[in-house]
Amino acid sequence: MELFSANNRFVKFIFYGNYFYGICTVALCIEASLQHLLPLNSWMFYALVFVATVAYYTKAYMTDISVETINKRTQWYNQHRKTVKLSQGICILTGALLLSYLVWIHRAELIRITPVEWILTGLFPAVAVLYYGVNSRLLGNYNLRDKGWLKPFVIGFTWAGFVTVYPVFYYYFENAVAYTPDSLTVFLFLKNFIFISILCIMFDIKDYASDYHHHIKTFVVQAGLRRTIFYIIIPLTLFGLLTFIVFVVYERFHLSRILLNTVPFLLLLLVGYSMRLRRSTLYYLVVVDGLMLVKAVFGIAAMLIYSA
Repeated sequence: MELFSANNRFVKFIFYGNYFYGICTVALCIEASLQHLLPLNSWMFYALVFVATVAYYTKAYMTDISVETINKRTQWYNQHRKTVKLSQGICILTGALLLSYLVWIHRAELIRITPVEWILTGLFPAVAVLYYGVNSRLLGNYNLRDKGWLKPFVIGFTWAGFVTVYPVFYYYFENAVAYTPDSLTVFLFLKNFIFISILCIMFDIKDYASDYHHHIKTFVVQAGLRRTIFYIIIPLTLFGLLTFIVFVVYERFHLSRILLNTVPFLLLLLVGYSMRLRRSTLYYLVVVDGLMLVKAVFGIAAMLIYSA
């Protein structure tokens, strides 16, 4: 338990510094490739996914630094500004170099990308940008983050797109094959969308006081804690589990795959019920967000066992 102590500097660095989000993204991308029965992509793809995730989340917190705050995560950013700036600079530089190199070596394939593929590649980054906002003469000061009830689903949509569509699209793109999402991709996208959206609703419980003060109408602000848990989180989790069961029975998945992929949803129910009690920031980062990594690990294990 000492490893996950709130005073452990390494734990804070990994979780507050958003490196854990990067790990989760890579793991979920690997899960998606295996579930599509495809070989894994090159290490450069996963490295780019990792640094892009870390840089995106770090940018959001770097712009939210306040001297007077009770938020433990913001306090950590205040105390480690130089380290955060150095990390951000390394991530952005590494990401730019990797992206430039991949564009260069695949410049011939870029010409062959269809309009549908361009839409798929541009849709999720566009939503990610709109989440934190734009400030222009055309759109004004607009962001999706202030739409409290919509916020979890915007995040879930963006994550589901990145970790479900991109790994498969990149494989087909690299091998000069046209990519058209099939029923499996749509289902896996829906599963990731529901799962991550539920995690975001849980995370809003942590930010209840701040959201209430800033008049951001999240589910917990509007419905209260108990109703959010029993009328939103648990029913959505059961819906996601039911959807999964219907699909795998229809597709006649092997029993071992079904059981292993069911475990994350059961843990999601357990963690959702635990939200009745007051939890620390690290609990949300380690346990709640940790369910993304748990989901990926069980999904990967299900495919490896099935193919053994």
